Amino acid sequence: MSSTLLRQATIVHGAVTQQDADIRIVDDRIAAVGRDLPVDGSTVIDIAGWIVVPAAVEPHAHLDKAFLAERIHNPTGDLMGAISAMRANRHLLDVDETIERAERAARLMARNGYRAVRSHADTTTEHGLHSIEALAEVRRRVVGVIDVEIVALCGWPVVGPRAADQRALLRAALDSGADLVGGCPHLEEEGDSATATEFFLQTATDRGVGVDLHTDETLDPDVLGLVDLATMVLDGFEHPVTASHCVSLGVQEAVRQREIAELVARAGVDVVALPHTNLYLQGRGAAPMPRGLTAVAALRQAGANVAAGADNLQDPFNPLGRACPFETAGLMVMSAHLLPHEAWSSVTDNAALTMRLDAVSVAPGDRADLLAVRAATVREAIAFGPNDRMVWHRGRTVPSA
Repeated sequence: MSSTLLRQATIVHGAVTQQDADIRIVDDRIAAVGRDLPVDGSTVIDIAGWIVVPAAVEPHAHLDKAFLAERIHNPTGDLMGAISAMRANRHLLDVDETIERAERAARLMARNGYRAVRSHADTTTEHGLHSIEALAEVRRRVVGVIDVEIVALCGWPVVGPRAADQRALLRAALDSGADLVGGCPHLEEEGDSATATEFFLQTATDRGVGVDLHTDETLDPDVLGLVDLATMVLDGFEHPVTASHCVSLGVQEAVRQREIAELVARAGVDVVALPHTNLYLQGRGAAPMPRGLTAVAALRQAGANVAAGADNLQDPFNPLGRACPFETAGLMVMSAHLLPHEAWSSVTDNAALTMRLDAVSVAPGDRADLLAVRAATVREAIAFGPNDRMVWHRGRTVPSA
């Protein structure tokens, strides 16, 4: 049995703060929280002046593309430029080097305070199952450091007889370690988006798994696959559904935003806002320049669960990024106009709900997935993103290097 006692922490969860608290961790659980707890043989760590919060959750990443920014450049700076750059340079990538980059990214996320990451893995007829195989190996290597969930990001088209190989590849990906069905219905040929969405949901039903779709990653107001997705889910889909991006919702009129947001909430579809890439890729050359972000306020007001993720990490879709939850939360404050504690919830509680993970509230009985950072408040931590951090995953200290 291992036991650690954190002394004089400031515990923050949501809008609730508990000062000068001791936290006892026994094995993988929080055993006690209170003042002046006895040592009882525990390893003691004094963290006066630090806040302790539940470890963060990354609900949308692309580990297989991480750290490609210096090797693969986006010539136009927009979404299709990034997609084209990846397609043109697939020959540079193999399973072994993808494992190396993806493992580096996963361990960086863990050191920065993430307890889990959901990563999409390219699953295309040109690329085969390379990304699935690589991320399955990474998941094995980082057990005990960070939990990894894999989404088979199906290529397109999936509609029509010429797409039979692509549809078969998605099923093969689920046989090879993918946990969820993924795809990009909005990139199908015009008129085929709803049919593609139906295919993804049916495939997920057949396999008994959830779905996480890249949805409406465009500022075109006429593209609203989110409506099709939510309607189909209400018709009887029984597994968790996530709609990532949903950018076109952000350019709808207020009344239409509310209508769609209420539909999404009724369907129980989780939405993941992705400010890093959407602000970077969307709206280039437009005047006036629209904000490339989903309608966070309308969705929250309707009662939908809205999480936030960083999406890409230093690759053709986003040349920057630190794999840091405070960075994502800060962007949600600035771009989505959330209060700091609301933004932090979008990368902790809301993201955990999206991935159907157990909640962590820094209370006895919770799994000891914790992040301690040298700051007085969550707002201060978001503002400065301090390097002084300690992370516990399932009760074990995550190595700092």
